[in-house]
Amino acid sequence: MLTFETAKAGGFGAEQLEWLEKDLKGRTASTPIVIFTHVPMWPIYPEWGWATEDAPQAIAYLKRFGSVTVLNGHIHQVVQKVEGNVSYQTAMSTAFPQPAAGQGPAPGPLKVSADKLRGVLGIREIDVFPAKAATVTDVTLA
Repeated sequence: MLTFETAKAGGFGAEQLEWLEKDLKGRTASTPIVIFTHVPMWPIYPEWGWATEDAPQAIAYLKRFGSVTVLNGHIHQVVQKVEGNVSYQTAMSTAFPQPAAGQGPAPGPLKVSADKLRGVLGIREIDVFPAKAATVTDVTLA
C-alpha cells in the first residue's frame, strides 16, 4: 500500500503560507475567499496523497472569514465537505477517473467501459456574482 510522503504530497510550503497570511491581513472578515489548489486541503485519503500536509496552517489564516470556498482537483471525482465556514469541493477529471478513496490498491486510472466513460469525466463551472455566493456546478461529459 502507498503511504503519504511529504516529499511527494501536496503542500504549500513556507513561502506560500507567508504570502497567504500577508494577503489576507488587509481583508475584512466579510470578504468571501476562494482558494484554488491542486491537492485537497482536507485529508480525504492521506495514504494516497489525497491531503495537503500544511493545510491546517492555511486554514488557521482563513477561519476568521465568513465564507471560504476551497476548490481542488487531483482525486478526479466530486467530493464535498463543509466544515464551519469552509466549503471544500473537489472536481471531476477531464482525462481519467480514479477509484474512490481506499477502493483499490492505489490511486490511478480507473478502467470503465467506453459507454460509461463520459459519465465519470467532466468540467466545473463557477459563476461569481458581486455580493452573492459563488455557484459551483459540476457537469459530466455525458
